[in-house]
Amino acid sequence: MGNNMKTLIAANWKMHGNLSWVQKSAEFRALFPAKSKNISILLCPPAHMLEAMARASEGLDISVGAQNCHDQATGTYTGELSAAMVAETGATYVILGHSERRASFGDTDSWVATKTSAVQKAGLKPIVCVGESRTEREAGHAEEVVGSQLAGSIPADADGRNLVIAYEPVWAIGTGLTPTIEDIATIHDHIRGCLTTRFGAKVADKIQILYGGSVKPENAKEILALKDVAGALIGGAGLDMKSLAAIAALV
Repeated sequence: MGNNMKTLIAANWKMHGNLSWVQKSAEFRALFPAKSKNISILLCPPAHMLEAMARASEGLDISVGAQNCHDQATGTYTGELSAAMVAETGATYVILGHSERRASFGDTDSWVATKTSAVQKAGLKPIVCVGESRTEREAGHAEEVVGSQLAGSIPADADGRNLVIAYEPVWAIGTGLTPTIEDIATIHDHIRGCLTTRFGAKVADKIQILYGGSVKPENAKEILALKDVAGALIGGAGLDMKSLAAIAALV
């Protein structure tokens, strides 16, 4: 992990909550008042909350991110938001290629790559998600799959200085299952190696690699202590500010 790299604790709320949840940023800060130089907090609510959440988080040292965006700037794409539209809400991050979107909404590696390019051009920071299925892991193909996803999901014009990667073993999301610490360390080391090949060691060493997959207060400390784990992309535990604050306190 690069020197002076902050630990990023990101909560992906998926399709949960309502506008009253914008107060959760203040609730979190009340539970975790310390504004540490070593940790960054990111809340990723559903799209209808983005602007209100960004406003509510001002002065609290909490960032706000979208869960997806389209790769095109404008057009006949009913129900979609462009990266520029996301930027107008005050959000500063966008999650891209989450396994649920890859499985249910047709987000291919190449589409994630064009979205990543659009997000960076809009001045936002993409969190590009990669991860293997249980079948792929049991077949011994986890590193191959993750490496292929990285190669296909990061565009040729990507700025490695404005990029976050999230490793999410698909079979561990929402299941309560967690890979062994050794497995997590191995994949994160592999990802760092792929990034080094792509961007060079100087840039790659400063790219945050998050772990996502049933992260909770009970296992976060051991996971976050790993050398190449620079934070966590949290699902269920990120909906409850007490759990999120408990995880942040372990950094």
